[in-house]
Amino acid sequence: MEILFWILIFLTTFCIMEFMAWFTHKYVMHGFLWSLHKDHHRKDHGSWWERNDVFFIFYAVVSIVCFVLWQYYGFWAGLPIGLGIFAYGVTYFMVHDIFIHQRFKMFRNANNWYAKGIRRAHKIHHKHLGKDKGECYGMLFPPLKYFKK
Repeated sequence: MEILFWILIFLTTFCIMEFMAWFTHKYVMHGFLWSLHKDHHRKDHGSWWERNDVFFIFYAVVSIVCFVLWQYYGFWAGLPIGLGIFAYGVTYFMVHDIFIHQRFKMFRNANNWYAKGIRRAHKIHHKHLGKDKGECYGMLFPPLKYFKK
């Protein structure tokens, strides 16, 4: 029975991370920490590393803290929570950094309805280069209006 709770917590955490991605993007990245996120919208540097990547490090640390709480302090839900955050981070990296922004040249030929919708939604977000007016949404499940035929 405990494994069912772990699976439920893992899936719930993964889904909550989609909300956290939206919330962080709208109110933190396009808010008080725009100074870290703006280089993601304006490629005014020649580096592979972006200041925006600091947000990835933040969520990685949160995930690691959950693993530590599970391993050393007996917080049994720390493992499925940490794994849910980690799994979302890997998925986000694959979709956002690899598929959409092509930081690694993979998945270039993906052309199904989901791939087109994700690309369309992200392109509209990046249409505005400034802090304001950029439509914010979760990465994996943007509004259905972007998935038109």
